[in-house]
Amino acid sequence: MSRGEADLVSSIRHELAAVRPIRTCCIQAELVALGDAGRREDVALARAVHELSTELQQRGATRSWSGSRQRQAEQYASELSRPRSAQHCRLAFLRGRLLARGSLSLSSGSVHLEINVTITEATELARLLARDDLGGRPRVRRGKGLLVWKGRDALIDLMRRLGAGAAVAEMEARGIGREVRGSLNRSVNAETANLGRAVRAGMRQAVACRRALDGGLLDQGELHVRVAEARAASPEATLAELASTLGLARSTAQRCLAEIERRVLVAGVAQSLSQQPLR
Repeated sequence: MSRGEADLVSSIRHELAAVRPIRTCCIQAELVALGDAGRREDVALARAVHELSTELQQRGATRSWSGSRQRQAEQYASELSRPRSAQHCRLAFLRGRLLARGSLSLSSGSVHLEINVTITEATELARLLARDDLGGRPRVRRGKGLLVWKGRDALIDLMRRLGAGAAVAEMEARGIGREVRGSLNRSVNAETANLGRAVRAGMRQAVACRRALDGGLLDQGELHVRVAEARAASPEATLAELASTLGLARSTAQRCLAEIERRVLVAGVAQSLSQQPLR
């Protein structure tokens, strides 16, 4: 990733880590999710754990879960995937898992997010995500479970629902900027291609017009003579410019040039046939 993309990823993580749930049950859910962070060492993650733990203690609530941190996360994911679980708890838990186990890439305009957990938890998280239509597809890689998001729109929707408003606005702005640049590049490329075709056509027509004039293929006073002389003199002019100089409609000038090229082609074929020996 570029420096700007890395900074945006960091901004997203810090903004998500700064979200503070209002409900005690959501604080508990996010703490369980943050507890199983593997080897990740992150200032934003540590601050979130400290502040949420302090808040939980001040409210007089206690942690009611046991077992290893990985096992706790699996059990909580299983409970939240059930029909009667609260959406606010599901979102808090998912936000914590993203911070603890998520990997986000924005390189080269592509968007890719993974949450790396156990296969058991990935299965439960997939059910949880499906309940809230949050996207994310389960995968298995090297014996580990993954939840994968691809595409800017899918990630923007997820981040917005998890609370990263400012980061979403910046991502949308960058996406619009890329679209504008892409549209501009396509327009420039198309215009360049059109100009190249017009120049090649003008040069080809100019050659045909000179041959027609030199070979006497056009009758004096004929409209085609005027068009041939103008094109031979200005091979770089566009068809519209040529027609305007002659005071003709563009379609008229185009038909005249096509007829001139046809006569030159016919004359060239006839000359080639006349030069062939009789058998």
